[in-house]
Amino acid sequence: MSALDDKINEHFAGYVVRKDLVKAVKGNAIVPTYVLEYLLGQYCATDDEASIESGIETVKEILRKHYVHRNEAGLIQSTIKEKGHYKVIDQVSVALNEKTDSYEATFENLGIKKVAVDSGTVKAHPKLLVTGVWCISDVQYEFAEDARTSPWRLETIKPIQIAKVDYEGYKEARAQFTKDEWIDLLMQSIGFNPEAFGQRSKLLQLMRLIPFVERNYNIIELGPKGTGKSHIYSELSPHGQLISGGEVTVPKLFVNNSTGRIGLVGYWDVVAFDEFAGREKTANKALVDIMKNYMANKTFSRGVNPMGAEASFAFVGNTDHNVPYMLKNSDLFEALPPQFHDSAFIDRLHAYLPGWEIDVIRGEMFTSGYGFIVDYLAEILRHLRQEDFSNRPDQHFSVSQKISTRDRDAIYKTMSGLLKVIFPAGDESAEDVEELFQLAIESRKRVKDQLLRIDTTYPDVDFYYSAPDGEKRHIQTVEEQEFPQFYHLKPAQDPKQQADGEQNSDAVMVIDEDERSLTSPSPQAPQEPKLEEGHHVYAENRKGISYDTLFGSYIDGATRIIVTDPYIRYFYQIKNMMEFAEMVIRRKAPEDQVSIHLVTGPDDGEIQKQGDLLDSITNACIGSGVDFTWAFDTNGTGHARDIVTDNGWKIVLDRGLDIFQAPMRREGFNLGDRLQEHRMLKGFYVTYVRQ
Repeated sequence: MSALDDKINEHFAGYVVRKDLVKAVKGNAIVPTYVLEYLLGQYCATDDEASIESGIETVKEILRKHYVHRNEAGLIQSTIKEKGHYKVIDQVSVALNEKTDSYEATFENLGIKKVAVDSGTVKAHPKLLVTGVWCISDVQYEFAEDARTSPWRLETIKPIQIAKVDYEGYKEARAQFTKDEWIDLLMQSIGFNPEAFGQRSKLLQLMRLIPFVERNYNIIELGPKGTGKSHIYSELSPHGQLISGGEVTVPKLFVNNSTGRIGLVGYWDVVAFDEFAGREKTANKALVDIMKNYMANKTFSRGVNPMGAEASFAFVGNTDHNVPYMLKNSDLFEALPPQFHDSAFIDRLHAYLPGWEIDVIRGEMFTSGYGFIVDYLAEILRHLRQEDFSNRPDQHFSVSQKISTRDRDAIYKTMSGLLKVIFPAGDESAEDVEELFQLAIESRKRVKDQLLRIDTTYPDVDFYYSAPDGEKRHIQTVEEQEFPQFYHLKPAQDPKQQADGEQNSDAVMVIDEDERSLTSPSPQAPQEPKLEEGHHVYAENRKGISYDTLFGSYIDGATRIIVTDPYIRYFYQIKNMMEFAEMVIRRKAPEDQVSIHLVTGPDDGEIQKQGDLLDSITNACIGSGVDFTWAFDTNGTGHARDIVTDNGWKIVLDRGLDIFQAPMRREGFNLGDRLQEHRMLKGFYVTYVRQ
């Protein structure tokens, strides 16, 4: 186990489980993760290997005996008949039979209906009336001569969830972890290996938890396929419900006028809409209108008395195009159905999670470390819904007074959610707050910037916050930094198309600043950057940057280049050095000779391997016109990272050449392995100084 795993087991004994055990027990049982981890938590919440092995066998036996596979339903029904009663694990829903004035349960996999349920059970578990709930149930069989009487009876039922958690103990144990350790624990709890993610990518994953801790929170995530957008909403918590975006109706979601029964928003903490995107999809106008009112006011009405609820909405869907295409031709909401591609609906979204920044899920991203039993975490998150942390950032920073109340509320709700997830005990520093505050503002800015494209009646908004000394710190989204030539373009729409909610992909693009039409729809060829001194900051997860764009113009004409970077040690870092040499070879004239000298630090324990790899760069450059040499640091340069050229430039980098997120070891092909512009960046800065 890692040091973090030891610490997790020390402070949360009995509430954590090794995450790879889920696969070990699941087999072909199609059950949510929280069901399996509930069982693992009963028998495997330990770090003792012998107890874990024994617990795994026990859980497998329970699943083998009591989990109902659809293809074995007849066998289980026979077992219940022969024994008189039997315990089953199945998804159960209940409905009122008005003709007999009685409640009847349906067992999804077992395939039995009209199972008699007493009123007390329904009152104790009202969610059974709304949708299926995974339960451990004792089912009886009593044959009756009356054909109208069902022989099935529900003896006992227990929804699969932890009954009680010690919230104060949770906060006290949180104090034993650093911020980074806690974030890694949460990442392992949702099943991911934290080493496979950068800091920003971790925070984006944890943003998916905000609907579980914030009441009436509305978040949307659109991005490529296969990034795990719906996983958390379907697998993490028994308090969340994932439904297909095309299957929802007004009675199911809000209230059934004929029965007066409240819908999903009245019983679930989170209602997530899967496969929400799709321009070909249609939605009922009445549903859209009620949703907009609920998202803004937390109430809904269908001609009767207004009703309130606390459910948060999460909308997830796939995009059809990449980010620059959407920014050039339409907007980042282009994939939404026409009825939802509506400024009033979009304005009610508190945050837009950029799904294109989240990598496609691969096997090596999953953790084998320890994390919270997801049901335990779900109960903690539910308890946190009672708290309000929205004012805590005001101790350190203040958001612009010029933004609207709706923008401000969205930012503070996102901020409150992040603080609840990461700092439930309230011990965050000003630096911690600023990191989260920037993400919260950016998430709302992404919504508002796209609204300006969709509806020109919305005013421009300057999203910034003020530091204690009064300094204004302006926020940009990552895609705004990456594609500035497209980000502030506004598609001119035909009035008829605008009325129909359709975007014209062939529309003339108009620049906000001076309303000048572009003479050509195609982007101009990239220009070489001017050789100027300056300091530039690059956001984490941004793409489109290479050594050529950063250094190329500044090393042109140099005959000697000295790279000082103490951390050219691991294979991927030495590969970065090789790519720097390749860049120099590509840019210089064939007849020119350039020397590159690297000053780095030794990799203790792997010095021989490190030296062999660096020597291989020397050998690879022979005959190319580049002479590569290297040496270990003997002059006490410490942690300095810079590039100095004999043509008069010094380039200072806080991360040296290690500006790209480390690649995962995997088979197959990845565009980022071949082209630096397609790799995600770490957050870093570069300073150009003329000497």
